[in-house]
Amino acid sequence: MERMSTAEDLLRSRGLRVTRPRLAVLEVLTGGGHLDVEQIAGRVRGRLDSISTQAVYDVLGALSRAGLARRIEPAGSPARFEARVGDNHHHLVCRGCGEITDIDCAVGERPCLDPGVGHGYQIDEAEVTFWGLCPRCRQRRAGG
Repeated sequence: MERMSTAEDLLRSRGLRVTRPRLAVLEVLTGGGHLDVEQIAGRVRGRLDSISTQAVYDVLGALSRAGLARRIEPAGSPARFEARVGDNHHHLVCRGCGEITDIDCAVGERPCLDPGVGHGYQIDEAEVTFWGLCPRCRQRRAGG
């Protein structure tokens, strides 16, 4: 009997049907990075004959709801998606070029920050975005 691929296993484990678009999008995301929908669609089109941008949005929505993708929305930037989920990591965004870098949980355990007053919520995650300049942009500004 042939062994299922990891992407197929992941989809099935979350109750999702295995489809070519879902496999392709998940494989693109697991390749790493913080990709916007156009970048994902472009890479998926390299694997499939064709797929609409709306279909990519639909797949990303399903993957996000199933906990297989994470949507982040840095201010002033289009939504980005990544496959690193479930560890409550944070992000560092460059104000110059928009590069996004993962940063592990600020204090090592969920939800990483204590809001002081929880207003009755059971808090399980904190989303933190650090802003600054990456080394390349700092060097460009220092030289220019």
